[in-house]
Amino acid sequence: MSRLTKGIAAKKAGAAPGTLIHIGQKKAERVKITLIDYGPETFYEGELESIDACLAFIHKPTITWINIDGLHDIEFIEKIGKLFNLHPLIMEDIVDTRQRPKLEDFEDYLFFTFKMLFFGDGDQIVKFDQISLILGDRFLISFQEMESDIFSPVRERIRRTKGRIRKMGCDYLAYSLIDATVDHYFSILEILGARIEILEEEIQSKPTAETLKRIYQLKREMIYLRKHILPMREIVTVLQKNLSPLIGANISPFLTDVYDHTIQIMDAVESFRDILTGLLDVYLSTVSNRLNEVVKVLTIISTLFIPLTFLAGVYGMNFKYMPELEWRWGYFSVLSIMVIVALLMIFYFKKKKWL
Repeated sequence: MSRLTKGIAAKKAGAAPGTLIHIGQKKAERVKITLIDYGPETFYEGELESIDACLAFIHKPTITWINIDGLHDIEFIEKIGKLFNLHPLIMEDIVDTRQRPKLEDFEDYLFFTFKMLFFGDGDQIVKFDQISLILGDRFLISFQEMESDIFSPVRERIRRTKGRIRKMGCDYLAYSLIDATVDHYFSILEILGARIEILEEEIQSKPTAETLKRIYQLKREMIYLRKHILPMREIVTVLQKNLSPLIGANISPFLTDVYDHTIQIMDAVESFRDILTGLLDVYLSTVSNRLNEVVKVLTIISTLFIPLTFLAGVYGMNFKYMPELEWRWGYFSVLSIMVIVALLMIFYFKKKKWL
């Protein structure tokens, strides 16, 4: 969390419940409102200048999807809450981007909030965009921190005259948005999996301090993913129980499919965590072995020079009465002894397989 975010969070301390304070980064220059109204035979899509313009659609027998990009305009968010008679605590959760993914039932509508994960431009760190959904009887409002293309496949399916989504209700639309988000997690895991493979090859060849840094970064990413993906399984589990009249029984098979995807994703995350833990152990063992090899070489060199240093020290003493000092072949004899001692020690080291 940035210092700016911490400062805003501090301002919220002690505020009355339901007080709207945007906590998070401003990711959109302006609030953008897009509306898609559709039925089996009808379709309308456009960008609205104001939220009041959607009133002409929400009383129709068609399905109305209102998408809001940008959460920083508190007055605008308050206006939406009053227009659709939303609970103040829900509006507070929408503008607080630190929310844990969850599902809440308010009888007339359901409130979802979860995370869309992505990589920043040229960035190696996983970031998130909070997505909130308000699911009513024949309308759905989605809130995003910024404009993204994660829901583009869903929009394309609605634009086509053929397809199940045009014949289904709002509950199927909500499922489609959740499914698109969960499927996007697979692409994030695919990228992270490729990075882990690169690390495996690097550790086997020539690991560096940068390698250790990337291992710890990926371990943090796994914790981050688990924190935001695991609650999605809880959301889908609650939807599967079909406790709300807003969720039809015909959606259950599709929710089961999403649940299976969340299980696969969590299994992949846990596997990546285990692999990274193993890579960390391998890295530490490799570095330790390399250090041991260096120490081993230095120790052998030092050991070789211990007797040689002793001989050189003995004959380096300047006593007057040392018979060898007057010997004509003394110098060459001492050098020969040194060479013989060194060779004998090397032979001994090789016999012990220390070399």
